[in-house]
Amino acid sequence: MTRIIDTEELIQVIAKLSMDACYHLNENVIQALKDAYESEESPYGKDTLKLLLDNAELASKEEMPVCHDTGMAVVMMEIGEQVSWKGRPLVEAVNEGVRKGYIEGYLRKSVLADPIERVNTNDNTPCVLHTEIVPGDKVKITVMPKGGGSENMGTFTNLVPADGIEGVKKYIIDSVLKAGGKACPPVVVGVGIGGTMDMTTLLAKKALLRPIGSRNPNPLYAKLEEELLEEINKSGIGPLGMGGRMTAFDVHIESYPCHITSLPVAVNLQCHSVRQASAEL
Repeated sequence: MTRIIDTEELIQVIAKLSMDACYHLNENVIQALKDAYESEESPYGKDTLKLLLDNAELASKEEMPVCHDTGMAVVMMEIGEQVSWKGRPLVEAVNEGVRKGYIEGYLRKSVLADPIERVNTNDNTPCVLHTEIVPGDKVKITVMPKGGGSENMGTFTNLVPADGIEGVKKYIIDSVLKAGGKACPPVVVGVGIGGTMDMTTLLAKKALLRPIGSRNPNPLYAKLEEELLEEINKSGIGPLGMGGRMTAFDVHIESYPCHITSLPVAVNLQCHSVRQASAEL
């Protein structure tokens, strides 16, 4: 049976998620910061993590942004195949929700109408919208504000199949080392492997949605995640690039089948705030 949802309802939900994501870090992220603080050996790194925890607590209490860069809004929607929409067009409603949240929440507007002309839209729209059709009659919405510091450090390459798993590991580690402190570590390292160029980068982005501490269900990739995390945390970059062992909270890998001649790999970093908020309709 078809379930009909009015897009006006979606506007209110996305507006609230936009504000919540920028104000409140979820408990998984707070716990990761606390664990990092306990594990950090560098005095500078430890002091930095304490500041990040204090900042997150104050932002949540006062309902103000955790970071001044409230990002470009990435909206991901899993839409049940039994859902039908009424009201204004879906993309228009999603952008209205982002616009409402960023204006009413006093969130920084960082979106330019054109990448060359560089004129600000002054309402943080348009967002980047990804939709996926899934079984059922529910809609899951996730808003992930993506700041320029971490997003600018994303990378993509097409390795040759002969590079194998060692080539994949080297590329991922080199990408994180090149980013250094620019992505505001401790970071979550989202990795996409396989598919086509566009699919690989989307996989890396979606990998950032997984809870810190979770593992890929495939033992091959679970082992690779653990190995990469260990190596990255030997880099000495540390919290906010101040030195130390806590350069990454975690590494999350998502994979997809690919062409016989390809071995595409993408890396998308998320800063220590790991901002995201979700709701279900």
